[in-house]
Amino acid sequence: MKIIQSIDEMQEFSQRARGEGKTIAFVPTMGYLHEGHASLMREGRNRADILVASIFVNPTQFGKGEDFETYPRDMERDSKIAAEAGVDVIFTPTAAEMYPAGYQTYVNVEGLSLPLCGASRPGHFRGVTTVVTKLFNIVRPHTSLFGRKDFQQLAVIRRMTADLNLGVEIVGMPIVREPDGLAMSSRNAYLSSEERQQALCLYKAMRQIAWLYRHGERSAKILRKVAVAEINAKPSAAVDYVELRNSVTLEEVTAADDATLLALAVKIGKTRLIDNCILGEESQDGA
Repeated sequence: MKIIQSIDEMQEFSQRARGEGKTIAFVPTMGYLHEGHASLMREGRNRADILVASIFVNPTQFGKGEDFETYPRDMERDSKIAAEAGVDVIFTPTAAEMYPAGYQTYVNVEGLSLPLCGASRPGHFRGVTTVVTKLFNIVRPHTSLFGRKDFQQLAVIRRMTADLNLGVEIVGMPIVREPDGLAMSSRNAYLSSEERQQALCLYKAMRQIAWLYRHGERSAKILRKVAVAEINAKPSAAVDYVELRNSVTLEEVTAADDATLLALAVKIGKTRLIDNCILGEESQDGA
């Protein structure tokens, strides 16, 4: 496995591979890898001749007072996980090279980026879409893989890629969970053992709502109320949002259907966690 830090070197590598007729799959990450990331990498390995993963904690997607400085980092551990998943190249640029002095260009997706995490974290998605556009221009992949845990991010990147004719196939991959249902996240490392147990309230709330939906409840107001009550029962939990939205447009719905997105963001102590499900899919799983 090759580690590349320079933008020029990464572009030269990709240009040479494309010139040889090889296809490139790309998994962008902020590092501190877990099985969720590895599942994307393994699928990318199956889809292309060359698999590239980036490890870059992107400063422009963190707001004031957020955890950019403390975000977990472990390059040695990440390299081992990436190699085991079949990664050919890790691209790990510095912030100074990605955003040199005088940098002033950003990419913004207008509508899809506004609700949910966009409302809670102003400017977050501008940072995400900017860095992903830059990474696509540097790595020049044919395919890029993203996890559905960040459902809104996936929707925003799909829209951006189509709108800007970037020519990259965007693949959304299923959420990977711990055996007890907690969605895997690098930020889970922040949780104390007690907080880790209380964090299960997100998954339990989703399962409860899916059960109610499967048994005929369609009122978004009632479903939301039940989910909020489940989360608020935990002393360390504070709801950021619990919303039911159209899974394509992300517009609010009053009556749920099989395509309705249930999206949650909850603070467990100081750690902000997100999760989601599509009600029809959860009901089919026997929630």
